[in-house]
Amino acid sequence: MNRNAVRPPRYRGFTLVETLAVIALLAVVAVMATPSFVSWHVRDQVDARAKALASTLAYARSEALRRGARVTVCRIDAARHCLAAGQPCGNGVADWSCGWAVLAERGGALSLLRAQPLLAAVSIAGTQTNLTFTPPAGQLIGTFRSFDIAPRAPSKATQGDKWRRCIRIAAGGRARIVEGACGAAS
Repeated sequence: MNRNAVRPPRYRGFTLVETLAVIALLAVVAVMATPSFVSWHVRDQVDARAKALASTLAYARSEALRRGARVTVCRIDAARHCLAAGQPCGNGVADWSCGWAVLAERGGALSLLRAQPLLAAVSIAGTQTNLTFTPPAGQLIGTFRSFDIAPRAPSKATQGDKWRRCIRIAAGGRARIVEGACGAAS
């Protein structure tokens, strides 16, 4: 036989059955992984919001020390105006997830130093009154305060204390984040 004879082409690649099997396997993995991804995202939002609030409280305290003036942290609406205790923001929520602002008192007027926008996916329950830090030590007017931060719409996958954070504020004005609900032992 002639070695130079033309051979029929050999096709390489995957068959239709192999391709469909891989697609079906990927679909099953995606369906099984989605709840875990959503849960991870919710916990990340809770952690981020807790850190943002604790950072804001530390900033307000340090500004009261630096400026030698009262610095207030209050819940705000979309126009960045302080909300009265119990007054809901635009989405009807009456907790700190509306957002908050840091305001410095100067000559009887308040000036905006920093603002944090709305994040409706996370519930921040706590005191409904403004928090005012005073010089010279940056103490908080009032007693111990706490904020309970949790997913707004908890699902079966996001139940329990590991999905919640508590910010505890001492009368001296220092805030700390604790894993779990505020009512849980720490």
